[in-house]
Amino acid sequence: MAHDHKVLDALDAAKTQWYHFTAVVIAGMGFFTDAYDLFSISLVTKLLGRIYYFDPSSRTPGTLPPNVSAAVNGVAFCGTLAGQLFFGWLGDKMGRKKVYGMTLMLMVIFCLASGLSFGSTPKGVMATLCFFRFWLGFGIGGDYPLSATIMSEYANKRTRGAFIAAVFSMQGFGNLTGGIVAIIISAAFKARFDAPAYKDDPAGSTVPQADYAWRIVLMFGAIPALLTYYWRMKMPETARYTALVAKNAKKATSDMARVLNVELAEGQQQKAEELERREEYGLFSRQFAKRHGLHLLGTTVCWFMLDIAFYSQNLFQKDIYAAVNWLPKAETMNALEEMFRISRAQTLVALCGTIPGYWFTVFFIDVIGRFAIQLGGFFFMTAFMLGLAIPYHHWTTPGNHVGFVVMYAFTFFFANFGPNSTTFIVPAEIFPARLRSTCHGISSAAGKSGAIVGSFGFLYAAQSTDPTKTDAGYPPGIGVRNSLFMLSGCNVVGFLFTFLVPESKGKSLEELSGENDDEEAPPASGQSNQQTVPTNLSE
Repeated sequence: MAHDHKVLDALDAAKTQWYHFTAVVIAGMGFFTDAYDLFSISLVTKLLGRIYYFDPSSRTPGTLPPNVSAAVNGVAFCGTLAGQLFFGWLGDKMGRKKVYGMTLMLMVIFCLASGLSFGSTPKGVMATLCFFRFWLGFGIGGDYPLSATIMSEYANKRTRGAFIAAVFSMQGFGNLTGGIVAIIISAAFKARFDAPAYKDDPAGSTVPQADYAWRIVLMFGAIPALLTYYWRMKMPETARYTALVAKNAKKATSDMARVLNVELAEGQQQKAEELERREEYGLFSRQFAKRHGLHLLGTTVCWFMLDIAFYSQNLFQKDIYAAVNWLPKAETMNALEEMFRISRAQTLVALCGTIPGYWFTVFFIDVIGRFAIQLGGFFFMTAFMLGLAIPYHHWTTPGNHVGFVVMYAFTFFFANFGPNSTTFIVPAEIFPARLRSTCHGISSAAGKSGAIVGSFGFLYAAQSTDPTKTDAGYPPGIGVRNSLFMLSGCNVVGFLFTFLVPESKGKSLEELSGENDDEEAPPASGQSNQQTVPTNLSE
């Protein structure tokens, strides 16, 4: 069986070449847009509060009520979750390429639309913003399983992990660009339309032109996506889909020869056509449960737990900025000044806290493997979160905030050089081709449901136990310290479930998914023998 897939063996052995790098950018644009969008909304929510929820009698600037804030931030997550499941399934049904253009088009259209939310009443603007952001999320969600699957199916087996990680690390650049665009826009508007601070003139501190600033920031996200649309449409269907799912080996061979210098001898053209039809089990079959059931459980639980911890970080960001005195009190600034300060702070965090972690993964994943990175990441995240929680009182006393920020930054370094990257990579490698994008969609949707728990559950949980100290409109919670203990618990669960997932470093996709099961392929020149991870899980 293994010897029929000559074109796939050739892909596995192909040298890393320019096309692999272009594929990273083309596939990574979805993540760029995803990160840009999620990031930029967090930069403009304060501004939206000042514009649409201004209360002349209040001594502090207007803010979004908790339910509106939750809706604006959360509705994109809900769309993403739906898109991951739907397009993941569709990508296996119709082929990666066909669906790939659809998701990008959705992103472009609704990214532009979200800047055009209509009406001048707070209700009208927020409702239309939420509607467009849901569908934007839907398109973004489709991009998760497809980007991962496409990159994994194009790559060779030696550097596959690094290339999928590079696609994912485009998120870091999306964050950075979101921050830079917001800095430029807010600085330009501030220079052109200056205004007094809120405490000096509540109504005059928000200039009418500020309403354009947030719209421009949100709409800008459509540009990079639009630019890659043409290249996405020119990308051929992946050889693995064409050969293993659509069963057209000849086309797979010619497609790959068009974009990659793959060594294919004459005899191999003939060989490629001898794909035999064998019985194929579906997602809900006992065969799938027996072979990949535990794998799917492992990938979904790990991603779910990680995202709870990862997305709850937003809770501490504003506390941290205030603690480090990066952000003065809201009433001492005008609206655009505040947007500028927040964008600057977030961009610094993205630059120092998130981007290095992604690139550590890119460089080390094919050296030390997925398993070690994920296990180590969960371990250190647990350690640093406990390090924040146990002496929490110490960190919050004035003079100790630098230590707090350092600990906090390390937590995120080990999330990105750890499970945040590996949970995205592994599901694209260990399942059979005809279920690959579906299983990746299911895993990433589990992750997004974790993100919803992380960003909303903990928004309420982290409120002070003392009713007089909660944020406006929130009921008392369990406090930040107890929330950190719970998050550490989530990381421990992720650590344990990592043991269900097989190591995929240096193995071909067909070997991993058991698609050439009839004869056990000998381990590639000793590479797969050196692992200390329990390989019995991969049957």
